[in-house]
Amino acid sequence: MNIVLGFVVVIGCMLGGFMAMGGHVEALVQPFELLIIGGAALGVFVMSNPVKTIKDTGKAVMEALKYSVPHERQYLDTLGILYTLMRDLRTKSRNEIESHIDNPEESELFLAAPTVLKNKDLTSFICDYVRLIIIGNARPHEIEALMDEEIQTISHDKLKAYHAMTTVSDACPAIGIIAAVLGVVKAMGAINESPEVLGGLIGAALVGTMLGIFLSYCLLAPIAGNIKLVRTKQNRLYVIVKQTLLAYMNGSVPQVALEHGRKTISSYERPSIDAVEQEMMNPGGGADAKAA
Repeated sequence: MNIVLGFVVVIGCMLGGFMAMGGHVEALVQPFELLIIGGAALGVFVMSNPVKTIKDTGKAVMEALKYSVPHERQYLDTLGILYTLMRDLRTKSRNEIESHIDNPEESELFLAAPTVLKNKDLTSFICDYVRLIIIGNARPHEIEALMDEEIQTISHDKLKAYHAMTTVSDACPAIGIIAAVLGVVKAMGAINESPEVLGGLIGAALVGTMLGIFLSYCLLAPIAGNIKLVRTKQNRLYVIVKQTLLAYMNGSVPQVALEHGRKTISSYERPSIDAVEQEMMNPGGGADAKAA
């Protein structure tokens, strides 16, 4: 929503200021200049990215527009499922734990945490490392190194959409210059026309430069920045899992291990201790209470 609101402010101020100083908005309507810039930018985007990244960029743009960052329910679900698994690791047999992590889609533990189950990558991350804990041969520092490497890989993959958008954003001003040069070439072909006609052609060419800069700094760059912000916040869930499980492996009881994970959440988004305790006693209950 902030992106849409900000874009409306940008357009309003730009066009308002232009009209206030006597400009005519219709002079800015140059569809062929926009076609040159938009088409070239799209071509750059397609050439510089594999199909998977192209598809993921579309998904990332929608996430940025909706500001799809983790909310309190997601944090509580993540902490809740970790608490349940750590508790069961201390009290139940290996076979019982494996029945949950081998088929999380059918596990009552994961079904009680729908936001975790919906995130297949996060679910796999949790199950994989709980399985390593069950095996019992891995040392905490080895697990930590492995987690760091995997989180770095996940972050790299998730931010490919950001880098793709940034590449196109950086290219747009230069593409705008290309459109302007083409417009000037057209104007030079009408050098014998009246000053009014020639001035209109040169003005149309200059609009190309303006459009390239506008698309870069007033549209694509802000969207790319929001993609990075949203995806970075989404990756925070993996850090919560990492710190919680490492604390447990180093001897902390489940309640204390959860606090290690909770503290990795930004202070203005972090669930309260009371909310986490309520989640431990009644997994998923917060969602039911809110729905009611």
